[in-house]
Amino acid sequence: MKTRKLGGDGTEVSAIAFGGMLLSISGKPPEDQAMATVHAALDAGITLIDTADAYCTDDRDFNHNEALLRTLLADRKEDVLVATKCACRRPGGAWTVDGRPEVLKAAAESSLAALGVERLALLQLHAPDNHVPFEDSVGALAELVKEGKVERVGLSNVSVAEIEKARGIVPIVSVQNRWNVDDRSAEKDGVLDYCAKHQIAFLAYSPFGGTRGAPLLSRVGRLSDEARRRKVSVYELVLAWMLAKSPVAIPIVGARRPESITGSANAADLNLGRDDILAIEAAMGS
Repeated sequence: MKTRKLGGDGTEVSAIAFGGMLLSISGKPPEDQAMATVHAALDAGITLIDTADAYCTDDRDFNHNEALLRTLLADRKEDVLVATKCACRRPGGAWTVDGRPEVLKAAAESSLAALGVERLALLQLHAPDNHVPFEDSVGALAELVKEGKVERVGLSNVSVAEIEKARGIVPIVSVQNRWNVDDRSAEKDGVLDYCAKHQIAFLAYSPFGGTRGAPLLSRVGRLSDEARRRKVSVYELVLAWMLAKSPVAIPIVGARRPESITGSANAADLNLGRDDILAIEAAMGS
């Protein structure tokens, strides 16, 4: 699989990332199917796996996805970079944010234990907390770097202004924001261009529009026609469009079945030029 840089330190990861969330939330598959899915991702050349401490059904099984990945990756020797996130909680299955420094530091300790590592390869602030100064939350991650518990820092669900603030505190190697056919705000709000300018990896989550949007993707404009013309699935076409659109884009693809992630991984080998991008965007109706 083709690779892309994770920030400006030269670290290279697969151009497509695997998202572990679907393996741990409602509707999660049995562990043997989860293992087959993760191993299929590795066999396809994926070397970046995205998780979070909050990928679970509720607070009673917090850190579920991290612990599961530790088990699923135990017998594979590939050089895989596991990126995790902190700041979200799951009370009763809901999603809340707590960006207090002491909470983030405790979360990092729990992630270290769940993943079974001495240092987190990439820790991302899952979302800003409106009740906590953003600089305080990022500062906590910076302190974790100084303590040797975190190697790299990333952000998620942030604006250009927030990225700039964070970069004044600690180097930022990645930004994980939503980006898909129906939500192209990352192109409009300047985040995607800012990341490209500053060599920050843009980890695009929900590239198919989430579990609700994915089944409807083939009905968007004339995307299916463009996909058939190129003899690929509409999902592969969208991922290839994202890769061609920005040199720092790394789509995160979630999957519950091996065949789903294998098909998505093929998108990294589909080369699109400027005319292709225009044709695909015209097919989207944009």
